[in-house]
Amino acid sequence: MKSDSMAMVRRTLRMAWPAVLESVFVAMAGLIDTMMVSALGPSAVAAVGLTQQPKFIGLSPFFAINVALSAIMARRRGEDNRKNAGDTFVTALCMILILCVLVTFLCVTFSDALMHLAGSSEDTHQDAAVYFRIIMGGTFFSVISMMINAAQRGTGNTRISMTTNVTSSLVNILFNYLLIGGHWGFPAMGVTGAALATVLGTVVAMFMSIFSLFRKTSYLRAGFLRRCRPDRTCFLSLVKLGSNMFAENLAMRVGFVATAVMAAGLGTQAFAAHNVGMNFLSLGFSFGDGMQAAAVTLSGQSIGAGEKQEAIAYGRICQRVGLVISLMLSMVLLFLGRFLYGLYFSEDPLLDMGVLISRFSTVIVILQISQIIYGGCLRAGGDVRYTLIASLVSVTLIRTLVTLVCTQFLNMGLSGIWLGVLADQLSRFILLSLRFRKGQWVNYRV
Repeated sequence: MKSDSMAMVRRTLRMAWPAVLESVFVAMAGLIDTMMVSALGPSAVAAVGLTQQPKFIGLSPFFAINVALSAIMARRRGEDNRKNAGDTFVTALCMILILCVLVTFLCVTFSDALMHLAGSSEDTHQDAAVYFRIIMGGTFFSVISMMINAAQRGTGNTRISMTTNVTSSLVNILFNYLLIGGHWGFPAMGVTGAALATVLGTVVAMFMSIFSLFRKTSYLRAGFLRRCRPDRTCFLSLVKLGSNMFAENLAMRVGFVATAVMAAGLGTQAFAAHNVGMNFLSLGFSFGDGMQAAAVTLSGQSIGAGEKQEAIAYGRICQRVGLVISLMLSMVLLFLGRFLYGLYFSEDPLLDMGVLISRFSTVIVILQISQIIYGGCLRAGGDVRYTLIASLVSVTLIRTLVTLVCTQFLNMGLSGIWLGVLADQLSRFILLSLRFRKGQWVNYRV
């Protein structure tokens, strides 16, 4: 029994490390991206930060389809039903191409109005609108790469997602250097250059993801996929899982947008500090997201193979690994908060704000990583309606209300913003951990 447990731990680590490394590297690239933009001043950091929540709202349907696709692929791999896996992949591709045209058109056309809704001010609006327009204009490249990588992760290939995203991040950083300040003969384009660099990175990632389908070792090979067709049953399965995920994403974004708008109302400097803090918090999310990817694949394949207790065991192992990671990251934020903010800002008021945010993040990151992994297990099992309810309660209601009361009525400033974030993460941790421990999530059909 002990040898079986150790074998499961080894398999978990083997599956998790590429996904964790990928997510962490992408988050680090985001931190470096913001650092490079910070050379243009706090208003540029604030402008880029304003685009984040509208961008994620635009990408919500794609995230939903990808999570559903990954979970279904894991099930079909466990069932050894390759034909259905191929039909599901082709069906998802058709859905994403249609949605991509619609989302790109709406976001590019209404970019100015969306930035006003996000809380832009006179000194941030122009840069925010231009950045958003370019980023969303390149949606096609990013969503194709994300979809292929999600399918590959579900079949157990977590390395292709790592290599594409790491390469994309490196390309992004290189062109940030060339285009933001103007180096090696390239024009100094400021925030516009940062946006173009991001899109160029996604172009490289897309071609690498497509190339992965031509490898002989790929479970989803291009030659096999040519014989697959969009299928009504596959469509309904994707919609069943994806619609709940889409609703969950939108519910979460309501809370995130409300937080961002209230933070923007505190002034450009406060919002710049808040945006950097959210970038640091994204590092915690990246660790959790990497472990979640492993949990979805391992638990999903186990359920597909009829090994329900094994699925629960893999979820617990992923949770323990995530806890160790979160404690180490928490210590870094606790003791190095001022130093980390000093990489972005030199003014004392901004550094003081950074120390405050880092102290909140020390606790938040522990709850965050755990709840992400629990949520991944529930989604792998198909318990997506509960994760939707948990997000509605914690993000949309609790986070928004706590932030509103603390900032608008108690005048707590940034402390109020981050108390709202803490309340959200704590409530999600409680709701998702209780559901996981009941164990009913392994009994749903996908």
